[in-house]
Amino acid sequence: MTNPLLDDWTTPFGLPPFDVISDDDFAPAVDAALAESRANIAAIAENPDAPDFANTIEALERADDTLGRVLGVFYNLAGADSNPAREALQRTFAPLLSAYGSEVSENKALFARVEAVWENRDTLDLTDEQQRVLMLTRRGFVRSGANLAGKAAEDLRAVKSRLSVLGTEFTQNLLADEREWFMVLGADDLAGLPDFVVATAKAAGAEKDAGGPIVTLSRSLIVPFLQFSERRDLRQKAYEAWGARGANGGETDNRGIAAETLKLRQDRARLLGYDSFADFKLETEMAGTPKAVRDLLMQVWEPAKAAAEADAAILEKMLHADGFDGQLEPWDWRFYAEKRRKELHDLDEAELKPYLQLDRMIEAAFACANRLFGLEFAPFAGPAYHPDVRMWDVSRDGEHVAVFIGDYFARGSKRSGAWCSAMRSQQRLSGDIRPHVVNVCNFAKPEAGKPALLSYDDARTLFHEFGHALHQMLSDVTYESISGTSVARDFVELPSQLYEHWLDVPEVLSEFATHAETGAPMPEDLLNRMLGAATYDMGFQTVEYVASALVDLGFHDGPAAADPMQRQAEILEEIGMPHAIRMRHATPHFAHVFAGDGYSSGYYSYMWSEVMDADAFAAFEEAGNPFDPETAKLLEDTVLSSGGSVDAAELYKAFRGRLPGVEALLKGRGLDKAA
Repeated sequence: MTNPLLDDWTTPFGLPPFDVISDDDFAPAVDAALAESRANIAAIAENPDAPDFANTIEALERADDTLGRVLGVFYNLAGADSNPAREALQRTFAPLLSAYGSEVSENKALFARVEAVWENRDTLDLTDEQQRVLMLTRRGFVRSGANLAGKAAEDLRAVKSRLSVLGTEFTQNLLADEREWFMVLGADDLAGLPDFVVATAKAAGAEKDAGGPIVTLSRSLIVPFLQFSERRDLRQKAYEAWGARGANGGETDNRGIAAETLKLRQDRARLLGYDSFADFKLETEMAGTPKAVRDLLMQVWEPAKAAAEADAAILEKMLHADGFDGQLEPWDWRFYAEKRRKELHDLDEAELKPYLQLDRMIEAAFACANRLFGLEFAPFAGPAYHPDVRMWDVSRDGEHVAVFIGDYFARGSKRSGAWCSAMRSQQRLSGDIRPHVVNVCNFAKPEAGKPALLSYDDARTLFHEFGHALHQMLSDVTYESISGTSVARDFVELPSQLYEHWLDVPEVLSEFATHAETGAPMPEDLLNRMLGAATYDMGFQTVEYVASALVDLGFHDGPAAADPMQRQAEILEEIGMPHAIRMRHATPHFAHVFAGDGYSSGYYSYMWSEVMDADAFAAFEEAGNPFDPETAKLLEDTVLSSGGSVDAAELYKAFRGRLPGVEALLKGRGLDKAA
């Protein structure tokens, strides 16, 4: 009996045949793919021919094709539709894959061939893209420990293996806490909740078979509950459960995992010759050094903190006016901020939300991509991993560009947050390979027969993730290792955050923000009030984000903390964290940092990219048209199509002519006048 993961896929566009793949297929497929990869690596390392770019670097690019295909399917499922079998497989695969990675990086014969190509690079007539791939390949070997030997190499191998296991455990613990907790709402517990929140709570209760409405730890439900619930006691209960994810004691507690992870990262950095993990990690980013990151964050922290403290004083007076003594607490902020927003901007989310239908916002994202880049989106049916999944054939001038997959609704089997991934990346080395790009979100699923309604933040998330998708779909490089979003971490958020700006274009909202029941466009007055409130409560939003970024940096820029929770508290005290605001991601549920190395020492990346995105959209404003075709073409040619084929700073300068300062960011957040 053949394994569908290893067969040729005859599905539309070569999509994975999810209708015939079972969980039992993954382990044997990974075993077979690893065996194939090891054979490929051995063939490269033992090749009797002199090393050259084709037989060494390009051969390495192809070595893991089957393994990448199998894992692309598996990890998409593990994040978006987990189950006990897939969680067990994740725990099994983590050390196996780490061991294979160490085998490759420690293969002395293989590295000698890479080094030989590097030393002879000036005689090989390489293209600029090939020069870049060669540099990145060699750098990857060195940073993985290729120059280490003996005990140092053994120690590094053990560190990386253990880190892979810890990252998997952290993720699964967090998912378990998010999946298990919910709070049943009786009739008296619905005070203040708009109809859309009640409907969402009922839908969540139906999924859990709870017999009535509930609050879960899904952001799309708990945030509006905190905004509108008049029950301060229930807001506190829900908020504290949200903040306690990963810190509830027992088997799913992540605090010990965080401490061990930080210690191992420090060991890894020192084995490789770096003073700290932050020095190691930031070496390859645009920022370059921990000092550059801290300087940026502190430039934003002070005005953001001033704005937040001014807002807190006003919100605390509102709390007292309601008969509550004492300080404004974190579970109060969103409730009173929502009241104040209504007073200042005459803007009520319950009035706004019917105009932000999920389907219409998807149409808006597609329409903007069509006007900017000529892309067209045609829905099609095919094998999908969950009934909620939707698929589109993306084309331009009649030519297939990509498959775009949208998975928008929250469910217990899906980890929290929103993300973009590629089950298959663009490349030309093995033919004209077009990408399969996935956007995963956690929007509240409506009751049967009702349209899905988004908050403005939800709509912004949709545009953000679609910006990442465009970076993948418009990629135009030869080598998969530099395709799409394979760029510096503090550059990868530029396309996503830049695309958010088109949601704020009035003509886009005028066309696509239509009422769920009447179909009428959003009234101009409401649209203007919504856009006028774009920077409302920005002190709060910036403080909770920057605090998380500073804690992340503080964890990795120096000796590992034996007690991360104590170190977190020390950092927050040092920067003067306002009492009524907490970090966006406290350590036990800071998945960006502890579920893997992706954003470790790198959570600042969103802000580094925001410095650029504010300036990049100004290019369209300077052209006098948010859809200016020449500016859009330049953006695609320099940023979106180039992947990692050119240094990130050079790509940005090719688009704008220079690197920006922090002023545009502060102005865009309304913090340029903060005391």
